[in-house]
Amino acid sequence: MYLVGLGKGDITAFVKGVGMLGYGIYYNTMERIDTPLWARAYVFIDPTTKRKVCFVNSEIAFVTIAIKKGVLKTLERQHPEFGYDEDNLMLTAQHTHAGPSGFSYYGLYNLSTPGFVMDVYKKVVQGIVESIVNAEQNIQPSTLVLGKGEFEADKEVAFQRSLKAYNLNPEVKEKITHENRHLALDRQMTLMRIVGEDGKDRGSINWFGVHPTSLPNTNHGVNGDNKGYAATYLEEYFNKQGSSNYIGAFAQGTCGDVTPRFVYNPVYPFQRGQWEGKYPDDIKSAQYNGNLQFEKAKEIAEAKENTPLANTGIDYEVLYVNFSDITADPKFANGNTNAQTSGAAMGMAFFTGTFVDGPGMHPAVAKIVIGAVQFIKALEKFKARFGSDEYKRIIERKYRTQGNKHILVETNSRRVLGTKYINKIFVPGWADPVIATFKHFYAKAGHSNKPWTPKVLPLQIFIIGDMAWAGFPFEITTIAGKRLKAQLEEILSQRGVKHVILNPYANGYSGYMTTYEEYQAQIYEGGHTVFGEWSLAALQTKFDILAKQMLVPKEERKMQHDSIPPDFTEEELNQFPFYKRAWYIKQELIRARRMERKGLTYDPFA
Repeated sequence: MYLVGLGKGDITAFVKGVGMLGYGIYYNTMERIDTPLWARAYVFIDPTTKRKVCFVNSEIAFVTIAIKKGVLKTLERQHPEFGYDEDNLMLTAQHTHAGPSGFSYYGLYNLSTPGFVMDVYKKVVQGIVESIVNAEQNIQPSTLVLGKGEFEADKEVAFQRSLKAYNLNPEVKEKITHENRHLALDRQMTLMRIVGEDGKDRGSINWFGVHPTSLPNTNHGVNGDNKGYAATYLEEYFNKQGSSNYIGAFAQGTCGDVTPRFVYNPVYPFQRGQWEGKYPDDIKSAQYNGNLQFEKAKEIAEAKENTPLANTGIDYEVLYVNFSDITADPKFANGNTNAQTSGAAMGMAFFTGTFVDGPGMHPAVAKIVIGAVQFIKALEKFKARFGSDEYKRIIERKYRTQGNKHILVETNSRRVLGTKYINKIFVPGWADPVIATFKHFYAKAGHSNKPWTPKVLPLQIFIIGDMAWAGFPFEITTIAGKRLKAQLEEILSQRGVKHVILNPYANGYSGYMTTYEEYQAQIYEGGHTVFGEWSLAALQTKFDILAKQMLVPKEERKMQHDSIPPDFTEEELNQFPFYKRAWYIKQELIRARRMERKGLTYDPFA
């Protein structure tokens, strides 16, 4: 047996008018609370060695470096006896798009807020800390039991949303069509039961990959979406069965290219996204999908053939990686000896969005911007012929590593359309709210010396018995996840690990993770794979190092971090505070355009 504690904390960080995080669209704001948001914490202790780890799954879009630092600082100040640090605490998210924004150190992921919101940040940190404290106060001897189950083909729970990219993978022998796109994903749910000495279930964690995007970008209600409903249903069910205070987390899996939407409805406007779930009522669709996940979790939890985990102890490590400067191991890069990453860059495919879950920039504006992007690329390559050796090196590496991506934003070097002077971009703010918000961001904080998205990010491995959890700060696609999982299983099997669980959205966030082949399609996921076409090979290279260190006794390991993330001062965070309810922006931009036509100056963000 292990010693296990379970706890919940309220993270419903509601500030009226603040933008939601996920769709990145200016009118997707918080105006009401439909369901509370929860953090669910699980503490695991080896009674022999006293080693322990804590896993937290939160109902937010993703965890940020700021959140983890805030949680660790609070725990160190209030509960130093718990003994948590970077290594033995893993914070993850179930990725609802109906939760708050504004809690990142890095400015770009606060653009949809718009700005940093201290009240949101504090509420999320405090709620996660509360869940951990509750778990620490609820530690009991428990057995850990692992079970798995497949969703039947007729269950309308998840669908491949990026068939063009998925079909480019060599693993796909028979090309997937629109009709069988529900099979182009991992339909297996893995569930770990926590069973008390009295034989009653105390709680569970399950992993299944599907986006919590049943609610569209026109939603204004704070909501845990499909996974939030699923967790509520499971907890209510087991509480009625006599398992009081049951806590069940619905964590994410390989959901990067997986959607819950499968019905095309042309009645909806383009900007909303013309796909929906089971019903025209989006709340009912979220509940429907959540119920499917609940039913599968209940089925696995009540199955008799579940297998207890081995009582072989607990282990953990974390590795900080500079993802902007990696040369991938050729074995993960199709034998390429010069497969490298570069500074984070976001392509037009990201800013135009995914047409299933939520479009972004209007196609008419996108065509103009793509033309500008192509011109800037040609100009930079021409200038490099006559520039310094350092400039030549930077330009050559950027375009070689980023491949055929139409680069709009370079977040590590703080550039938009090739320039640091965003206020001088030829596209006026009234033409597109994305451009308008970028210009305001620049005016407030974009010219500072901090990158707009992180480049130094954590990778983490927990081992509990014969199960390993790999945490990483990306949204990983189905096939990319399959490759990473197989790699880790091969390495960690050497120390008796039989089950590897992937935990995306862990401890930080920096976009997507696609395969090299998927990247070439340059649709949404590839446009948001920020470190270039060899990003997955780079991730595998670093996980290879971390996993092999786990084969060495803990006291003999040599963990060499590339760097550590920079600290942000309170002054820097307040440079770009939440400044106005985002649903006003459209009206303000229209007014600015009218004033401009009259030869008058009007700042819509004043």
